[in-house]
Amino acid sequence: MTIRFCQLCGAQVDFRIPAGDSLARHICASCGYIHYENPRIVVGCVAEFEGRILLCKRAIEPRMGYWTLPAGFMENGESTSEGAARETEEEAGAVVSIDAAFALFSIAHIHQVHLFYRGRLPSASYLAGVESLEVGLFAAEDIPWDSLAFRSVKLCLQDYLADRSRGAFGFHEADLPPV
Repeated sequence: MTIRFCQLCGAQVDFRIPAGDSLARHICASCGYIHYENPRIVVGCVAEFEGRILLCKRAIEPRMGYWTLPAGFMENGESTSEGAARETEEEAGAVVSIDAAFALFSIAHIHQVHLFYRGRLPSASYLAGVESLEVGLFAAEDIPWDSLAFRSVKLCLQDYLADRSRGAFGFHEADLPPV
């Protein structure tokens, strides 16, 4: 993202390496404020009820009409697990009990980190939120693999199902390069 004006004083910014740093940053030419840009964190949940996994069909871009785990950008003032539970409620109308962090995907080329938790649904109660066209519980054999929205979701589900079949969950981590 290119920053053209200072968020503090409105003056134009330069793109250069500040003293004591090793990376170029947007620096205000007037007040000297350094505009740091850091990766955005996406948090989500593999929410399960009686062996079936909760998926949402996206009602927004990117990848509108494709299936995903309930997930979204973390908000300031919340923990990652709180964000995963909030996103599950917002996108799928479902209350989830968060178990543990499960998978972390670094996607440097789009400045994102995706963190998925394991979770349990106390009931099969869910409904499509404003960002979802449909929501459903899927058995492993019914997951729409060719219609999943994101690589991180596909890898997370593959790891989840493999761990579940082994009877032991681990923590998974991967860097996802551009395709």
